[in-house]
Amino acid sequence: MKGAFYRFLLALSQRIGLWVFRAGAWVIASGYFLFFPNRVAVGVHFYRALHPERGLLYRLWCTWKQFHSFTNVFLDRFLLAGGQRISYTHEGWEYLEEAVNSETGGIILMSHVGNWEVASRILQERGRENPRIKLLLYLGKKHKEQIERSQKETLVKSGVRIIAVEQDGGSPMDLVEGINFLKTGGLVSLTGDRRWREDQRTVMVRFLGHEAFLPETPFIFALLSDSPLFVFFTCRTGNHAYHFKVLPPIVVQAKDRRSRGDAIQRAAQFYADSLEETVRQHPDEWFHFESFIGSEKYHI
Repeated sequence: MKGAFYRFLLALSQRIGLWVFRAGAWVIASGYFLFFPNRVAVGVHFYRALHPERGLLYRLWCTWKQFHSFTNVFLDRFLLAGGQRISYTHEGWEYLEEAVNSETGGIILMSHVGNWEVASRILQERGRENPRIKLLLYLGKKHKEQIERSQKETLVKSGVRIIAVEQDGGSPMDLVEGINFLKTGGLVSLTGDRRWREDQRTVMVRFLGHEAFLPETPFIFALLSDSPLFVFFTCRTGNHAYHFKVLPPIVVQAKDRRSRGDAIQRAAQFYADSLEETVRQHPDEWFHFESFIGSEKYHI
């Protein structure tokens, strides 16, 4: 959704009503489905792995719903910017509270299932209740993406600290800044299911019975900083309503350099299994529109 048109749609919705935004978003999502076959093919490939027993028409229908569900991300962003509250339920919040109150800090592993922006806003809202909660987000920098830029600006204004990483790789100081932030008891968030660049180091996991490659960075981060890693999901449960879930902390530790690979592999596979379980529960909220699952079956 282009920035100028997005702003026009927002302005029109404020004057006439929210139905204008919903109608415009529906048209855009339908257009992407009809005129961008490569993106549709990615969705069909994913839903083939998720529903191997179903045929092509069903997988196309799942992809259609996926595209249209994605418009809720923009809708709820619009409502949040307008001051409307998002209701939510939660489980596992005590794990983050313990990490913050004990000043150990923690690494939050988010995903492209559900709405990570709402998750960030909820975390920041909880931070107003507990001043010890401080949040730093690592985000990939998308060039010429006006909506993404305005989205980041909104998060910064809400008090979230952001480090935007270029596609050709970030500075080593970005890593140092994150580790220093953890040492102050802060929470550092990274995406666990998307690489920032093509040559980024990865770890292979089993996902939906196929090979998938996760960025190694979050697990290396946890290993080097000796901070707990928390898998975090935020999924929509209704209009303007979400449920967020924090899993028990993962400790990535190795006795020596030779055992680091095994420690990272175990942590990455735990994340992949948790991601698979969540996707099965919320199949329409898989908003990873790039190739993620390999063409090969996973072999032990």
